[in-house]
Amino acid sequence: MKTAQEKLDERAERQYRRTHKEKFVLKPRDIVFSIFNYLFFILFTIACFFPFYYLFINTISDNSLVQKGLINFYPVGIHFDNYAALRSVNDLFQSFLVSISRTVIGTALMVLASAFVGYLVTKPEMWGRKIWYRLLVITMYFNAGMIPWYMNMSMLGLTNNYMAYIIPGIVAPYNIILVKTYIESIPQELEESAEIDGASYMTIFRKIIWPLCKPILATIAIFGAVGNWNSFQDSLILMQSSPNLFTLQHRLYIYLNQASNLSSLMSSSSNVNTSVIQSMLNGKVIKYTISMVTVLPILIVYPFMQRYFESGIMLGAVKG
Repeated sequence: MKTAQEKLDERAERQYRRTHKEKFVLKPRDIVFSIFNYLFFILFTIACFFPFYYLFINTISDNSLVQKGLINFYPVGIHFDNYAALRSVNDLFQSFLVSISRTVIGTALMVLASAFVGYLVTKPEMWGRKIWYRLLVITMYFNAGMIPWYMNMSMLGLTNNYMAYIIPGIVAPYNIILVKTYIESIPQELEESAEIDGASYMTIFRKIIWPLCKPILATIAIFGAVGNWNSFQDSLILMQSSPNLFTLQHRLYIYLNQASNLSSLMSSSSNVNTSVIQSMLNGKVIKYTISMVTVLPILIVYPFMQRYFESGIMLGAVKG
C-alpha cells in the first residue's frame, strides 16, 4: 500500500508533467506563425545579403560577361585579376590610405572625447554643467546649412587640409549622450570609494569609468568608424584642389561618373572606337571592384564588435 505522502508525490508529478506538456506542445496557429516568421526572416536575410553577393561574383567573373550583364546568380570564368589590377588605378592606393587613416584616427579621438565629456557632464560639481549639456544637445537639431558650413571651414583653414577629416568629428553629441546615460547606470559607490582613497577625477576615469564603459565605447566606435569610412561629401567639397587627399569613396564617386559618361557616349554615337568600348568595360569592372573593396573592411570589422554593439546600445538607452 502506498502512503499518503507517496500518493501526493505521484499526483504532483503527474500535474507537473501535464503542465509542462501543455506548455511545450505547439498549437497549429503557433506552427503556422513560426513557418511564416522563419520564411520572412530568411527572405529578408537573402535580400540584404544578395547585393553584396552580386557585387562580389561580378568582380571575379569574366569581364566580357559582366559587361553584357550575364552574371546574376553564380560566377563564370572565375579569376581575381580585377583586384590585382586595382594597383594600376591612379591614386587609388593613396585614397585607400586616406580613408583608413581618417577612420582610425577620427574614430579613436571621437571615442576618447565622447567618453571624457560624457563623464564630465555627469559630475554635479562641474561649472555650468546643465547649460553646457543643453547647448551640446541643441546642436543635434539645428544646422546652419551647407554654405555657412563651407564658409566656416574655409575661414578656419580646413579646405584642402587633412585635418578637415578629423577635427569636426571629434565632438559627437549623440555619442556623448549615449556615454553619459551609460555612466549614470554605473553604481556611484564605485566612484565614492575611489574618492575616499584619494583618487582624482582622471584616475577614476582611467581606472574605473573607462574599463566599465567598453560596451558603449565599442558601440560608438562602430558609429564613428562607419561614418568616417563612408563619408565622401567633405572630400568632395573641401578637397577640390588636393586630389592626393581624396577618400576612397570620393574615388568611387569619380569612377561612377566616368562610367555613366561613357555609357551616354556609346548610346548617342554609333561610331565609337574599340578603345572607348574597352575603357567603358574597364570602368564598369573597376566600379564593381572598388565598391567591393570599399564595403569589405566594415563587413569584416562589424562581426567582432557586434556583441559589444548589442549590449552597449541597450544599456546606453536605459536612462534619458
